[in-house]
Amino acid sequence: MNDNEKISQLLEMIQSTERICVFTGAGISVPSGIPDFRSANGIYNEKTNSTYTPEQIISHSVFVRETELFYEFYRDKMLYPDAKPNDAHIYFAELEKQGKKVSVVTQNIDGLHQAAGSSEVIELHGSVHRNYCMNCRAFYDMEFVKNCTGVPRCKCGGIVKPDVVLYEEPLDETSTLKAIERISEAETLIIIGTSLIVYPAASYVRYFRGKNLVLINKSSTPYDSNADLAIYDDVVNVVHGLSKLTK
Repeated sequence: MNDNEKISQLLEMIQSTERICVFTGAGISVPSGIPDFRSANGIYNEKTNSTYTPEQIISHSVFVRETELFYEFYRDKMLYPDAKPNDAHIYFAELEKQGKKVSVVTQNIDGLHQAAGSSEVIELHGSVHRNYCMNCRAFYDMEFVKNCTGVPRCKCGGIVKPDVVLYEEPLDETSTLKAIERISEAETLIIIGTSLIVYPAASYVRYFRGKNLVLINKSSTPYDSNADLAIYDDVVNVVHGLSKLTK
């Protein structure tokens, strides 16, 4: 089956089902200028000014022990205030406006699904747009953290921590349960831009009991053999193909 045939099949799956869950990873935001993690140009292959790897720097341990080092890396490599939703984010938000029951489960922390207009976005790993004082729980936005020097501090003197799940930290239980619920009740599950090797999030795919399991990724994943349809391409190219078929 060639790519055009696969896109036609995907369109049929979307049109023939009402409850759609979109499960997204870093790959959907790469066209918006946000690097992924594991590719050659990904965040985990960035050089650092310390003995720590990027993965170690964005851990709970380093945040606690060397908070200034954590923030130096976090501001430079994890915050993209000028990033805008791309056509893929917008496409799935538009599906919802057309009457489909679309839920988004995302491993991303960039807030681009909400910016595109999706109303139900379950953020498994939190968001860079939410930051809280560890002392008094006062809220601070991304701009506050981005524009600070050194360790961002609240008016009360407490350290401001991003509401993102760092390595060594558990996922939020409420978000986890909601994600599993949306995946399990979906008729079509579309997995986009994720290697499906980050656990526990990747394991949630096992809860899918619907009709169509679709994988859209530039490279293969451990779940390819379970998919009803696998498309190896940039998701923006895929949604452009879908849009052409509906014109």
